Amino acid sequence: MTKIQVFITTLMAGLIAATSVSAATMKPNDSNRPVAAISADLGITSEQFVACFADVNPAPKGTKASGQRDKMNKDILLPCLQEANSSITNSKLDAVMDKYRPEGRVAGN
Repeated sequence: MTKIQVFITTLMAGLIAATSVSAATMKPNDSNRPVAAISADLGITSEQFVACFADVNPAPKGTKASGQRDKMNKDILLPCLQEANSSITNSKLDAVMDKYRPEGRVAGN
């Protein structure tokens, strides 16, 4: 193999590995969230929900997010979800997410 062929082969292997890692971290049905059910209630696809949720930073399991963290996450999540379905409101998002929280209603307490 020439140096160029080795370089291209190495580059392609790296791209395949990076794609596999990205796909693995983007779980279509996270065990902590019933993605299919949430997506259906919001009127979007699971893929759209997963993509919008990718940059959200939820509180660690068993803890409650601070008001600042909640706001930062909502500022990321809501506009993205609204691009997928413009009828999603802040109240609708809160109601759906609260419905599927193991501990029940949290938003707005």
